[in-house]
Amino acid sequence: MAITVLIADDQAMVRQGFGALLGAQPDISVVGDAPDGKVAVAEAKRLRPDVVLMDVRMPEMNGLDAARAILAAGFDPPVRVLMLTTFDIDDYVYEALSLGASGFLLKDAPAEELVRAVRVVADGQALLAPTITRRLIADVTRRRNTVRTAPAPALATLTPREREVLELVAKGLSNTEIASELFVAEQTVKTHVSKVFSKLGLRDRAQAVVLAYESGLVVPG
Repeated sequence: MAITVLIADDQAMVRQGFGALLGAQPDISVVGDAPDGKVAVAEAKRLRPDVVLMDVRMPEMNGLDAARAILAAGFDPPVRVLMLTTFDIDDYVYEALSLGASGFLLKDAPAEELVRAVRVVADGQALLAPTITRRLIADVTRRRNTVRTAPAPALATLTPREREVLELVAKGLSNTEIASELFVAEQTVKTHVSKVFSKLGLRDRAQAVVLAYESGLVVPG
């Protein structure tokens, strides 16, 4: 079945451009768009898309508040939120990941990167490419001075291998890349990732990155 997408952006040209690009893909269907956050929340509830492309700065309700409302609704199957951003966004990045957004996409990203991002997020993964999300998280974390003493009770529940896997996830590596790094099977990595999420109460890889930076397990830069 086609991946269904809702595009939320206050610029009509962005909505139309992204819509045309994604709609041309055989496995993606653009089911709606929204000019502001309030409409985005209403349309997400009505359409239940697989992915919402959400601009951060919009009138009526900003993208962060809209993402919070959508992610808190607990849709089943879940509606994934992929934030559209630029490098001048600061605290929004950190907070959106904490809420459970699946990642970030730069508005001037190449067309193929947009298509790949939608597919990755729809598959339940986070868009944590080092060139995008990791740099943003590191920058936000550094400026907000959020690197602090680890929440010991949480990380203490992890085995040494699970901590190693969490660190590699936070550095933006995929399961395949982690398997290659650790010389283990990809299925073994998936098992480790699942256990890490369960022990730490994480929803996805995006929240895992936030925790790793917050705890000091991974240091920005």
